Formats: sequence, structure tokens, C-alpha cells
Amino acid sequence: MNSNTLRCLSLALLVSAAAPVAAAPAPVTELGGSSGGSSVERLERMLEARNQMQLDMQRQLDQMAGELDNLRGTVERNSYELNQMLERQRDLYREIDTLRNAKPAPAPEAKPETPDSTEKYSTDQTENAEYDAAVNLILKEKNYTGATEAFNAFLAKYPESIYTPNAHYWLGQLYFSKSDLDAAKKHFTAVSQFAKSSKRADALLKLGIIAQRQGDTAGANALFQSVIKEYPGTTTANQAEKQLNN
Repeated sequence: MNSNTLRCLSLALLVSAAAPVAAAPAPVTELGGSSGGSSVERLERMLEARNQMQLDMQRQLDQMAGELDNLRGTVERNSYELNQMLERQRDLYREIDTLRNAKPAPAPEAKPETPDSTEKYSTDQTENAEYDAAVNLILKEKNYTGATEAFNAFLAKYPESIYTPNAHYWLGQLYFSKSDLDAAKKHFTAVSQFAKSSKRADALLKLGIIAQRQGDTAGANALFQSVIKEYPGTTTANQAEKQLNN
């Protein structure tokens, strides 16, 4: 049997198989048009589904981008707060070292013409106790709000205390840590008026940083230069030089 015969037999079988199908009713999908119409509809549905999926994915991407922005802001805020906390901690350690190494000032001889001269020194045990209590609110209890109130009360009660510059310095640090720059500036300025205070150099440095944050670049530079000039070779002068370079 040659190939032509096989081809003819195959064709006959196909015709006989198609005859019942041709006699049957047309499927619903073929009514009103050819099978090509249903294919187009399926393609349209597929495209519509794909477009919807792309919209959903885009929405999810936008949401994720917003969440990333929020996380980035949180990280930056936490980083700033951590830096502030570390700076405050360094200040506390310096204060502890100062208190540990400080020697009681000798009581001067009483002079008739200046009967109140001894009030400058910490000979009043109540005064010492109240100052120590205010310091402990920071160092031991971490009660910064209570410490702020205690130091303000201390300055009002003992305006001529030997601890006056230190009390102003503590208040400057407390307000600075809360970003209350105007209040911090007031107390650091008070410290800067005590020429022999061990806190004066750092108070000037903080005043420069405050001026810098408040947009007074010229004032900030002048304060940094004062620290470098008046306290050469110190850690505070090195910090002032870094701020000045920045």
C-alpha cells in the first residue's frame, strides 16, 4: 500500500469522525462568532488579570517604600538620641571625676568688713547635702526632671554657693539634652562668667554648638576660637577645633 492510499484512508476516517460533530449543536462559545472570538476574550481576561496583578504589586511596592521611609526616619532619630545620650554620659563622667578629685576649699579668715565672705564656701552642711542630692538625681536615679527642679531650687536658695557654676552647668546640660537651646544657653552663659570654673571651657564649647544650631555661624566660630585660644591643648579645645573645621 503506497503513500497515496494511506493518505486517502486517513482523510476518509477524519470525514467520517467529523460528521457527528457537524450534526451536533454548536457550543455556546461558538455562537455568534468563530472560535477566534472566545480566544480574544480569554486573552483580554488574561491581560486584565495581569494588569490588576501589576497594580497590586505596585501598591505593595509603594507601601513597602513608605514603610522603609518611616524606618529610615526612626533609625535617624534613634541615632541622634543615642549620640545625645552618649554626650550626656561623657559629661556625667567628667563631672564625677571632678567631684572625686575636688578638694574642699579652706575656710577663709573671717573679716569684719566682709562678714558674708564665708557664705561662698561649702561650710554649710545643708547646702552640701542639697547639692549632692541634686547631683544624685542625675547620677543614681536618672530623674532628670527632678534634677532640673532641684538645681533651680538650689540656685534660688544659694545664689552665692561655691557650687553655683556647677549647678548652672548641670542645668545647661539638662536643658541641652532636651533640645531647649534657649534655656541651655542661659545657664552655659552663666557658667562662662566664672573665669576660674573648671566648667567654663566646656560651657563655651556648648555655647558655640548652640549658636551653630541656631544658625549663628559667626558667633559659633568666635566661641570655638575662644576655647582654642584660652584652653590650648585640652580635649575641649580639640573638640572646638573639630567643630570649627566642620
